[in-house]
Order: sequence, then C-alpha cells, then structure tokens
Amino acid sequence: MSTKHPIIAITGSSGAGTTSVTKTFQHIFRRESINAAVIEGDSFHRYDRAGMKAKMAEEEAAGNGHFSHFGPESNLFEELETLFRGYGENGRGKFRHYAHDDEEALRYGTPSGTFTEWTDLPTDSDLLFYEGLHGAVKTEHVDVGRHVDLCIGVVPIINLEWIQKIHRDKARRGYSTEAVMDTILRRMPDYINYICPQFSRTHVNFQRVPTVDTSNPLIANDIPSLDESFVVIRFANPKGIDFPYLLSMIHDSFMSRPNIIVCPGGKMGLAMQIIFTPMILHLMDKKRRAR
Repeated sequence: MSTKHPIIAITGSSGAGTTSVTKTFQHIFRRESINAAVIEGDSFHRYDRAGMKAKMAEEEAAGNGHFSHFGPESNLFEELETLFRGYGENGRGKFRHYAHDDEEALRYGTPSGTFTEWTDLPTDSDLLFYEGLHGAVKTEHVDVGRHVDLCIGVVPIINLEWIQKIHRDKARRGYSTEAVMDTILRRMPDYINYICPQFSRTHVNFQRVPTVDTSNPLIANDIPSLDESFVVIRFANPKGIDFPYLLSMIHDSFMSRPNIIVCPGGKMGLAMQIIFTPMILHLMDKKRRAR
C-alpha cells in the first residue's frame, strides 16, 4: 500500500460484471478530475489468443484438462506484483494492452488476440486503477493484494455469473452454450483455488443476487436485470463506515449483518457512487498531505 501512489483494484471472474463496475469508477474519476492510470488484467496473461489455444491443446494431450486463464501457469503474476509494488514506491511501472476484438486492434495497433509492446506508465497519474481477474491474488510466490489500497470484489452468485458469461460469449464470440460450459468446467479448479480466495482479501464485495429463478443457467433466455436483483455489499472492516448515512441515502436498503448492507439491484450504481467517492477522495487527500 502507498500513500503517495495509491492503487485501486476491481477483481472478479470472467462474466462477473467488473467492466460495468469500472464504468462507475470512471465517472467518479472524471467528475473529481482524477487522472487514473488504467491497467487491464487481460494484459497480464502469459499467452496471446493463438498461444493460449496451442498451450491448452498441449496440456490436454499431456492429460491436463484444467489448464485455464485463471491459474498461475497462464498468467504473469510476478510481473503484476512488480508493477503494483513499483507503482506504490515511485509511481512508475510498465504495462501493455491486449486487443480483444477488431475495434481494440485498430485502437492499439496490434492484431486482435495479441498484445502491444510493454511501455512505461504515464508519469503524471494520480493513482493506478486495475480491473481484471487477479487484483488480490495470492500464491506461494506472490501476494498482489497486499499492495492495493482499495480492493473491490464483484461476485454475482454462481448461477448468475454463469448466465452472464454464457450470454456474453454467445453474443460476442459466437460460442455455443456447450462450448461456454466446457470452458467453465475446465476453469473450475483454478476458479476455486485462485479466484474465490481473493474475495476474503478485498475491502468491499458487491454480490448480486437475483430474485428470479436461475436454478438452471443453461436454459435462461435472458440475464436477470438489476431491478430483478438485490445487491449484498460486504465491508471487510466496518470501522469508520457511516451505515446510518448509507441507509438514508440508498432507499429501501437494510442491514443483514453488522458489516453488510443489502440494497435493490437498481441502486447498485448509486451505492457505489456514495460508498466509493469519499473513499477515493480520502486517498487523494492523503496523497496531497504526503507531498
């Protein structure tokens, strides 16, 4: 953690909704004139699209049917921790982009499914903002989360997460339901060992719980909307959190435990604005005082 060079991380599984949460933070940064250096978690994968496909085939031929994007063998965990550590110390580090599609390929000047070259972070950033799979990952060799000043987990209940991933991959990538489920099953050991444990290390978790039947995610015709959900907001350390104020500002919310607020899904964006704006401003105030 760093006072002069704070780091914020949004972490969640594929299909969890971290990209939507990131938009809320972008609104806060823009409104408060905060210059954030943005890091995409996918840029720290070890293999590009073609390389990952080849490596998966190699692993399957060797009897490993669970090689996935979630595990340490397919990611640059050491490099990610080096970036976080270095940024916390002096506001510097190296990053790259991953082009997911043709639009990003045009933007970054690299073919779809490949990485750009590593480059230096801008020297004038106010904070580092990470969004991806491994913002709080910990293994025998690395502990990425210990460098993060504010870490947020995005964790829909598992059936909703699967529904979101199935619909996204079918719509954007042309996959079949069976192909998406094969991916989910292949990732399951790494999901349990490297994704789930992160949510015990985050400072705040947002978990969306549908109020409609999601018991069979394979046949869901659509994704439950925010208005068809509740959001469970868990604070790891409730000290200093003004719960009466939050309850008064987020209508129809209630507390289910001493450190948990539950609010209507449609109020999720509002809740994030109310909760995280003062936290971010506090980080910026500490940064100014340290300088």
